[in-house]
Amino acid sequence: MDLFAGIPVTDLAAALEWYERLFGSPPSFLPNESEAVWELGEHRHVFIETKPEHAGHARHLVFVNDLDTLVAQIAARGLTPTERETYPNGVRKVAYRDPDGNELGFGGAPL
Repeated sequence: MDLFAGIPVTDLAAALEWYERLFGSPPSFLPNESEAVWELGEHRHVFIETKPEHAGHARHLVFVNDLDTLVAQIAARGLTPTERETYPNGVRKVAYRDPDGNELGFGGAPL
């Protein structure tokens, strides 16, 4: 089973720059002139796609093994979370918003 989680954007060039900073790398591949795909793990992908009429409405959450290290790495690339939460069970979440307002969050187990 493969997962491709899509994020609609208005400006592909601006989104590419932002997502490269978020993920720390250029896209894994460019299937066409209006999409870019990052492979986050085996069979797990996030893609951005030029679709201005839908931009700003995506919400995705990715669980990671070391949330603190990831947040520090992303901060070193110039991005800071727009939201931080700790749920009653101790699970933590940080969220980032791209230039269109799409949310990509990362979650981690309690400390």
